Amino acid sequence: MSSRTAFILPLVLLLVSTPAATADARIQDPSNDAARPRLSVGALNGDLRIDGILDETAWSAAPLLEGLTMIEPREGGVPTAHTEVRVLASATHLVFGILALDPDPEGIVSTSKARDPHLRNEDYIKLVLDPFLDGRSGYIFALNPGGARYDALVANRGEGEDAQWDTVWEARTARGAFGWSAEIRIPLQSLTFDGTLDQWGFNVERRVERLQEVSRWASPFRDAKIAQTIRAGLLTGLPEFDTGLGLTVRPALVGGRMKIRAEGDTLAGPWQNEFQPSLDIFQRLGPNITAMATFNTDFAETDVDTRRTNLTRFPLFFPEKRTFFLEGSDIFDFGIGMSTHHYSDVVPFFSRRIGLYGGESIPLDVGGKVSGRVGQTNFGGLITRTGAVEGVAPAATLGAFRFKQNVLEESTIGMMGTFGDPAGADGSYLVGIDATYQTSRLGGSKNFLLGAWGLTTDHEGLDGDRTAFGAKIDYPNDTWDIALTYLRIGDGFDPALGFVPRRGIHKISGGANYRHYPKSMPWARYLYYELRPTVIWGMDGEWESYRLFTAPINWRLESGDRFEVNANPEGERLEESFEIADGVVIQPGSYHYTRYRLEWEMASKRRISGQLTWWFGGFYNGTLDQVQARVRIRPSELVIFDITGTLNSGRLEVGDFDQQVWGLRTLINFSSDLQLSSFIQYADESREIGTNTRLRWTFSPLGELFLVYTHNVLDRSDELTGTPLDSRERWTLDSAQLLLKVQYAVRW
Repeated sequence: MSSRTAFILPLVLLLVSTPAATADARIQDPSNDAARPRLSVGALNGDLRIDGILDETAWSAAPLLEGLTMIEPREGGVPTAHTEVRVLASATHLVFGILALDPDPEGIVSTSKARDPHLRNEDYIKLVLDPFLDGRSGYIFALNPGGARYDALVANRGEGEDAQWDTVWEARTARGAFGWSAEIRIPLQSLTFDGTLDQWGFNVERRVERLQEVSRWASPFRDAKIAQTIRAGLLTGLPEFDTGLGLTVRPALVGGRMKIRAEGDTLAGPWQNEFQPSLDIFQRLGPNITAMATFNTDFAETDVDTRRTNLTRFPLFFPEKRTFFLEGSDIFDFGIGMSTHHYSDVVPFFSRRIGLYGGESIPLDVGGKVSGRVGQTNFGGLITRTGAVEGVAPAATLGAFRFKQNVLEESTIGMMGTFGDPAGADGSYLVGIDATYQTSRLGGSKNFLLGAWGLTTDHEGLDGDRTAFGAKIDYPNDTWDIALTYLRIGDGFDPALGFVPRRGIHKISGGANYRHYPKSMPWARYLYYELRPTVIWGMDGEWESYRLFTAPINWRLESGDRFEVNANPEGERLEESFEIADGVVIQPGSYHYTRYRLEWEMASKRRISGQLTWWFGGFYNGTLDQVQARVRIRPSELVIFDITGTLNSGRLEVGDFDQQVWGLRTLINFSSDLQLSSFIQYADESREIGTNTRLRWTFSPLGELFLVYTHNVLDRSDELTGTPLDSRERWTLDSAQLLLKVQYAVRW
């Protein structure tokens, strides 16, 4: 039996032998949901003006949700600020009315107006919907008092949120001596749902930032996460929804000018005009399935990636930000224990491989995608055709598929596959299966996960062990968060549409984190102790890396500030040399050293906030100091300045190096529908200053305008060392681009 068959066969037998009838009968049977809190919707007859003020008659007649329960700082306590929520429903829309009373409205913290801000450091209201009542998936909508809108998909079975996803919805807020209020209108065409249900999973969470206070409607205790839809209440009395033809057509036009400096040239070429139409079409195949087609796809509005320094010999991971690939992306979640907040070991389908290759943009000529849920089966698939770029990549057909079956109460088993190679290699594919047992009822209310996965890949020219598999056991709760993960990645496991920074290894990583709420220390919100060991060894049994991350001090203060101290013994065994910086080459050998960290985070409720981190101590055969700073200056809600900086100073036997990366982001928030942002970055290693200025105007819930200007200049002083100083043209234009994009969706 081959190694591939050995690990795939057991999971295949589990997949084919588990009947759909084992799906969660408790959730589907309302008679067994007596313990879940309920809110009935009110009738929405006619139109409703969305202005943030709940003065229409329909609101006073709607059933009232009140009585949120405090989670922080006192679990089970009565919130300082009272909250009321009402919901109206018509055949085509859901409308939420929120009254967020506040005894000190001057103390409200609201700094953002742009789309998808990090609201965890502001006052907010967060709504969670589970329109399939499967307890595994759902939608998240949040709003701050300034009207900044945040939407996300429930990710990792409720363990996280995918904030890159966006959909069409509208919201307005109003502020006064009472606090603040909001109205949110969500078209049913923006969601997929089970059309046979008259009730959905629903939850509400509110944060009052100045008090560091969080309260929630359903499951108001610390072990529960708001994204865990299995712990949500019920939104009942839903009418029969009508999504019409379910057809959305969104044309877009991009026009502009650009100039670029070819490699080897001293000056940028002439300005070139650019004009590109594109078209996206969405068709609902019933309320629970969406098909999408894209033509001549443009991603002009996508944010640029932030520059980062890399002091490892492995590539960095950057998340997907493009709308076409984010639609239904939660269905493509695969396995557990493959990625963490700190690192990604295996991403079997990394959609950034499509349309981006070798740092170059590749045209996406046409693409199709379908995703949805039927009964307890989740499925998704996409296929794309990319154009050729001479000297970079040929034209290619690329795609992926995913099936995931809900079993038991919260668990899943599934299969994933990809095909095609951006580089044009023949016979390229990846296929894998995963199974995850999950419960939120261990010992009554504790979270527990146990999962395993296996993958195999191949393409022309690929040699070695082309398989990978892993398993994880996880107890992710508030007081104790304990996990153990094992990975085995073959030396030939290199999927064309995946992300695998390190191959030919075994890896064991664990974690034992303890959170303590000290009653005798009124100045401390909690004390957090962390222990995360990691050991990596090669296929030959020889160790390659180890790290013991410890946090003897990680204190969150009642003020919202945080202080952390870390000590981390580390080791690396190198079989080959690698260049860590220009001219500084780490030689083969075994290295053992200890790194330390001091970190101070200032509460975001202040007008000046941020974080300062200092890593220091040993590094290979020398020392390394890393200073990272992030400062937010908030003169008003109109203007915000974010300043970031990274300084690396290495002193090694093989040479010294210094690296700097600086960034300044200026945000001008005219309103929640009109923002101007400008991001300037400088990296001394690449000797480049890059700017990206972006105006985003949402002139309608269905229409947006983007004006984007990028300007990159290159420091050529190294090339001009023999030129007299007064004649040097030190800074040379590397590229410049001005783009205007307008898109508008029409729905039937």
